[in-house]
Amino acid sequence: MPTLRLALSQVNPSVGDLAGNADLVRSWTRQAADAGAQLVLFPEMMLTGYPVEDLVFRRSFVAASQAALQRLAADLAEDGLGDLPVVVGYLDADGPPQISGDAEPGRGARNAAALLHRGTVVARYFKHHLPNYGVFDEDRYFVSGDQLTVVRIGGVDVALTICEDLWQAGGPFAAARQAGVGLVVNINGSPYELNKDDIRLPLVRRRAAEANAAIAYVNMIGGQDELVFEGDSMIVTSDGELLTRAPQFVEHLLMHDVELPAATTAPGSRNVADDMRVAHHTVDVIPPAPSGPAAVGGLIEPVADEAEVWHALVLGLRDYVNKNRFASVALGLSGGIDSAVVAALAVDALGPDRVVGVSLPSQHSSEHSREDAADLAKRTGLDYRVEPIQPMVDAFLANLSLSGIAVENLQARVRGVILMALSNQEGHLVLTTGNKSELAVGYSTLYGDSVGGFNPIKDVWKTLVWRLAKWRNADAARRGETAPIPENSIGKPPSAELSPGQLDSDSLPDYDVLDPILIGYVDGDLGRDGLVESGHDPAVVDKVLRLVDTAEYKRRQSAPGTKISMKAFGRDRRLPITNRWREHG
Repeated sequence: MPTLRLALSQVNPSVGDLAGNADLVRSWTRQAADAGAQLVLFPEMMLTGYPVEDLVFRRSFVAASQAALQRLAADLAEDGLGDLPVVVGYLDADGPPQISGDAEPGRGARNAAALLHRGTVVARYFKHHLPNYGVFDEDRYFVSGDQLTVVRIGGVDVALTICEDLWQAGGPFAAARQAGVGLVVNINGSPYELNKDDIRLPLVRRRAAEANAAIAYVNMIGGQDELVFEGDSMIVTSDGELLTRAPQFVEHLLMHDVELPAATTAPGSRNVADDMRVAHHTVDVIPPAPSGPAAVGGLIEPVADEAEVWHALVLGLRDYVNKNRFASVALGLSGGIDSAVVAALAVDALGPDRVVGVSLPSQHSSEHSREDAADLAKRTGLDYRVEPIQPMVDAFLANLSLSGIAVENLQARVRGVILMALSNQEGHLVLTTGNKSELAVGYSTLYGDSVGGFNPIKDVWKTLVWRLAKWRNADAARRGETAPIPENSIGKPPSAELSPGQLDSDSLPDYDVLDPILIGYVDGDLGRDGLVESGHDPAVVDKVLRLVDTAEYKRRQSAPGTKISMKAFGRDRRLPITNRWREHG
């Protein structure tokens, strides 16, 4: 049986940076060639970044992607890498956008993969299954392909597929079985969700059985607005054996020698298989089989949920800041758990020199909160400042007759004004620090504590915030480092400290009670009856659902933040603001 040395390039492209992404392909292909690769794979939409959203509708952008692909093929040959087959994702089109007046049935923008060899585009494949759920809107943008591309490489028939093709039975994988291929390549832009890696391996195994072929699955890493991609690239044999698996959240070149069945059908044939045509191509020259020991990519053991989420949040924040070219970030440090976790994430993502933490005490700020904020700054080494807000609050109250919650919200808004002033003056990106539980029930002040350009913990339930803090401190202890988060911030009852003796529990159920209800309602789409049947107190359910339903207008104005759950606010969960439907008790 032939053996191919595969190189799965788990890299971090940037949306819209066609030249930079092409340079990534060239440099990683060089590394793969130096390691003896015979086939190199790059992620979905590698040249354009993913997802490109409505850039698909700009014909100039589509044309730039097509031209970049041709240049890349030529540049690889000029680099002396022409004999090495390279599979790369890009944006293509074989007709006008579907939204245009001159649109043609069955033609339009394509989510495409190309195989580059000897300075040319040898073969193309158009994604067949187009996801249209959760964060995906691919039916809005792309036209589905109806042809399976099979390329003979080193005596092995290799089928090209893209991301969602793997998640649905039938289509390309059924066609691959009928075509008798030995390897199915699946290039991905598969966003991270907690525990998705536990779903992915069984899924790859099912498709390997369906195709009766080995699968090489390569996924990108990196942050793109709310999304973060974790990699988790792998190779699985036709009988489901996991040969190798890449680490999460880091760029990585996964090299592995895979023994594959020799091709038997005559190249150039045209078959009809499971409603797809099969188009065959041949790559007649590839680098020779490397001498010496076999390449073994290794297996990465899964990590704890808290570690996985922490790395996802760090990567999402780092890429949002760096790809949008912010030099630094600033956030309010209250001494509480949420701002402490966000500060620790920011320091891990960017380093302490690029993080400004601002204590904004009022007359209601406890001494321990001020001390805890200063303690966190000392532990992490961030740039720490103190800006008392009471004189500014008093100036407002001298000119406005306010009481009760209006005074509470005034304090939050004065803090927001100070943070945004520092942003304008010094160029920081302001990070807001509200967790998903607060966002769900509207426990925040518009233009106050919700102010900011990015929220690292927007998709993190409050109970998970505590778990992350404990994990991060324990991880520091394991490495002999200073724990970044003060124990006082973890242990004390949460409070906004906007009035004397205030606690979150004055307005909300305890978070151990609140979060399971929110998870069922928001993530699980359970109605009132389903929540009550799950064992939750009916009166508490009614209160929580009322809070969630009436806070949609606040969530619509909230900053973007890294998605880690199956249903994040924003791209995943889309509900009307003006909405009279209620889950009645």
